[in-house]
Amino acid sequence: MDDGLFGRSAAVVAPGAVLLPDWLNSAEQRRMLGAARGWAAPPAGLRHPRMPDGTPLRVESVCLGWHWSPYRYSRYADDSDGDGAPVKPLPAWLVEMARAAVVDASGIDPTVSAEPAVYCPDAAIVNYYDDDARLGLHQDRAEHTMAPVVSFSIGDVCVFRFGNPHTRTRPWRDVQLRSGDLFVFGGPSRLAYHGVPRTMPGSAPPELGMRHGRLSVTVRETGLAGGGRA
Repeated sequence: MDDGLFGRSAAVVAPGAVLLPDWLNSAEQRRMLGAARGWAAPPAGLRHPRMPDGTPLRVESVCLGWHWSPYRYSRYADDSDGDGAPVKPLPAWLVEMARAAVVDASGIDPTVSAEPAVYCPDAAIVNYYDDDARLGLHQDRAEHTMAPVVSFSIGDVCVFRFGNPHTRTRPWRDVQLRSGDLFVFGGPSRLAYHGVPRTMPGSAPPELGMRHGRLSVTVRETGLAGGGRA
């Protein structure tokens, strides 16, 4: 995190947006990394999502629960950026971890969620950043609900740019997210623009066993009915 602004304690970055540093312990980080290596394998494995005009994103992604491609959800990996296979399931342990995250973040800032105990995530997007990957400022608007978004960071440190709900331009804050950090945004910040302008190669904890790169595991509630294609 930007230590000059916030230190390494829990912080409200914007109304409804909370950072909890070191929320995942070392064992939980290793578990998530090991699971991500399995999720990345085909079918419906790691791929570069493509924008509607065909431009690939610089990050690689694998989805759980619902497959996401800009800017919609489906149960299947689209042939344009995947293999057409059914999406992998969202594991129950990750659902429970995300629920606990919303409860903890709401304890810091109650505007994160009016009903944290009933948070019901059904999808996750796992993004892999290599040393050169970036993610431009964007809003998470594909969901049919305003439930919070939960993001876990694993591996290299990144600069996470968190803006406002109205424009891609300033005001924004640049926050360092380190391995094990939790970031939750909901309420008045649910539609805030956010992105990753850079990572810091080689900054992952050595004990993690991740030679390079960064993972973000971002869990959300889609508000979609189960089954079929969306």
